[in-house]
Amino acid sequence: MAITNPIHKLLGKSPIKPLQEHMTEVVKCAELLESFFDASFTNDWGHAEAVYDRICESENRADDLKKQLRLHLPKSFFMPVSRTDLLELLSVQDHIANSARDVAGLMLGRKIMVPAAISTLWMEFLKGAIATTQQALVAINELDELLETGFSGQEINFVEKMIEELDQLEQITDHFERQIREQLFNLESELPPVDVMFLYKIIETIGDLADNAERVGGRLQLLLAR
Repeated sequence: MAITNPIHKLLGKSPIKPLQEHMTEVVKCAELLESFFDASFTNDWGHAEAVYDRICESENRADDLKKQLRLHLPKSFFMPVSRTDLLELLSVQDHIANSARDVAGLMLGRKIMVPAAISTLWMEFLKGAIATTQQALVAINELDELLETGFSGQEINFVEKMIEELDQLEQITDHFERQIREQLFNLESELPPVDVMFLYKIIETIGDLADNAERVGGRLQLLLAR
């Protein structure tokens, strides 16, 4: 007969690993956008659709992880961090995956071509947004180390530096977003008006990737402060 450790039962399993797994899947969604746009630039919508399907698969896996974490998140008073804080962090992470799916879905739905004149800047903007999500993942992956050190010592300084770098990446992406909006404005008269409207929406949603990645850093800062 198996013996249950009452202390282990009281504490429950750590929610940090599932949170990190969720963020890993979320970032995969964002990273796949680079292949998606590479395909769209060459008008290869068959390949673009295949990449979109992979984004949706990763987004669905992230959703499953999110649901499982919500269902099994310990309610013990002995949790090292606030249950509410973890749920809010999970929600912010989830927005990144949703934004990645929405970007590809909007493009694919109308088979919108990014104007060649802004394609280079567009990819710089996209890669900046993806890099911001990747930096957020690096920071999230330090959570277990933070717990081991009791949110103190050099590990806190290390994570704070990561968050600073995350903020800088988001600012760079913001700069690219402003530039690409200006260039698109100059091309508006040459493009179908409905496509222009969708391109602005897609630009905004790519920007959301970086914004939500920065918010992940903001939630981590709150955890450090408490």
